[in-house]
Amino acid sequence: KRIQAMPETLINQIAAGEVVERPASVIKELLENALDADATRIDIDVEQGGIKLIRIRDNGHGIHKDDLKLSLSTHATSKIRNIDDLEHVASLGFRGEALPSIASVSRMSVVSKWLEHDDAWRISVDNSRDAEIEPAAHATGTTVEVRDLFFNIPARRKFLRTEKTEFNHLDDVIKRIALSRFDVEVSLRHNQRVVRQLKVAGDRKQQEKRLADVCGDAFIEQAIYTDFTIDGLRLWGWLALPTYSRSQADMQYFYVNGRMVRDKVVTHAVRQAYRDVLFHGRHPAYVLFLEMDPASVDVNAHPGKHEVRFRQSRGVHDFLFRAIHKSLAEVNQGDEAAHAMQHFSGQGDSGQNSQQTPTATVSNFVPQQRPMSLNVAEQSKAYQAFMTPAQSSVSSFALDEQADAEIPPLGFALAQLQGIYVLAQNAQGLIIVDMHAAHERITYEKLKQSYDEQQIQTQPILVPLSISVSEKEADFAESNQAMFKQLGFRVDRTGPQTLKLREVPVVLANSDVETLLRDVLSDLIQHGSSERIRDERNEILSTMACHGSVRANRVLTVPEMNALLRDMEATERSGQCNHGRPTWIQLSIDELDKMFMRGR
Repeated sequence: KRIQAMPETLINQIAAGEVVERPASVIKELLENALDADATRIDIDVEQGGIKLIRIRDNGHGIHKDDLKLSLSTHATSKIRNIDDLEHVASLGFRGEALPSIASVSRMSVVSKWLEHDDAWRISVDNSRDAEIEPAAHATGTTVEVRDLFFNIPARRKFLRTEKTEFNHLDDVIKRIALSRFDVEVSLRHNQRVVRQLKVAGDRKQQEKRLADVCGDAFIEQAIYTDFTIDGLRLWGWLALPTYSRSQADMQYFYVNGRMVRDKVVTHAVRQAYRDVLFHGRHPAYVLFLEMDPASVDVNAHPGKHEVRFRQSRGVHDFLFRAIHKSLAEVNQGDEAAHAMQHFSGQGDSGQNSQQTPTATVSNFVPQQRPMSLNVAEQSKAYQAFMTPAQSSVSSFALDEQADAEIPPLGFALAQLQGIYVLAQNAQGLIIVDMHAAHERITYEKLKQSYDEQQIQTQPILVPLSISVSEKEADFAESNQAMFKQLGFRVDRTGPQTLKLREVPVVLANSDVETLLRDVLSDLIQHGSSERIRDERNEILSTMACHGSVRANRVLTVPEMNALLRDMEATERSGQCNHGRPTWIQLSIDELDKMFMRGR
């Protein structure tokens, strides 16, 4: 067949296939246009899940009368003028294809009043006649109405799901965009019923109120706020504690310069930061905002603008990992104990996100604590004193001494329950500690610290292991022997597609080192780095910590219980054991009063 130009309508419908998948896609494009127009209020009306009607009204600066027809032309936009603008995109939209694409698969009308004009104008498109501009009544801003989506493409329309399913997708997009702009009021009505009414959130308290409206009260009750800035990169937002994990990755909101994205670099960095505290098979929850130079990120990497490409992806990955890892490690025990009914946390050295532990007075405390050894070299003998039967706990309390002493975040021990749990009292109420899980985390962190400080110790393999690899992998291993040495491996090339493994890290000597080396090679070639050795090592150290920790039914004295509480307060991520399970919970006095109906 001869080559010929396609009709403009067909071009728009092909573009719509990339941009408009379902009503939620229309909502996303139109909301982004409203935000780019500096709107501070957006009202959304939908019917039948958006299939019958989508109407979005904003109070932005509007569209000039002379630009209304142009706005329905392909690749017409007010947001970029030249290639330099494309290198520094600061707006959400920039391609200029959303409106014509939507118009090609629906009956659409646009009513707008330009900020500096007195009159409003309407343009309607239904693919059966040329668009005409006519006077209309409208306040400053724009209203876009989309009816009968895919009415002229039956094949696309039959792929739409039920009204409820389409509305859920649409609602999820609105929630994501609402979380990106706390300074914009958003309302949503479905079939004439108000579903969401999100007011402007000017301060942290109001922002957390919007978070609770979108993500639920449980999320904000078990989330910590973080804010890190390094070398022009800023990460701020809310991280859910590991105990508020999800079975699916359905509560992960990440924004780059206000744009919601789903990025593999981001997902991997967050997952790595949570790996030591998250229960197996669970997913973290978060609402995070990354701010950076627009020139450092390419937003023109996906037709739907769902993905971005970082200029320095490795640097961004490392920054995200360090910021989130540090935030989770520095959660203050005392702050979290007062934060929610069952709020789990860990405490490290005080950092920029930690606050001072609240103080209070108590009469039941131990004035002198006996230190409990956690020497890594003797981890298998840790807590030998636990073998000693408990003495009377009553005699351990000095009820009348130092009544004004400061209470530690995890308080002071009261008793031991069934040889499993330690009961303690702090300023907020009752603390319940799983002593095995808590000691397991303490021992694990000590073991990791010891191995990190002593660097990686290696040992030769009695019979060097010959491994067949691809020529590309053999070339890489030969030219990066120094990198493998840092990881604890000595690898020599003995043929075009053969490597010989001669030394391995001591702690991994009994592992499947051949598979591990292949995986490390693959990671290094693809990403330039690998965490597999550290993960493998940590898994072994975790097993050692589990076997070296105090067991259930071990009777503790009150000083020993208090020593365990102090060690928890000094250990990072002590709110979870090595398997992601919680190590302690808080029950406040108010909550206990409610349980017993006091004051009713």
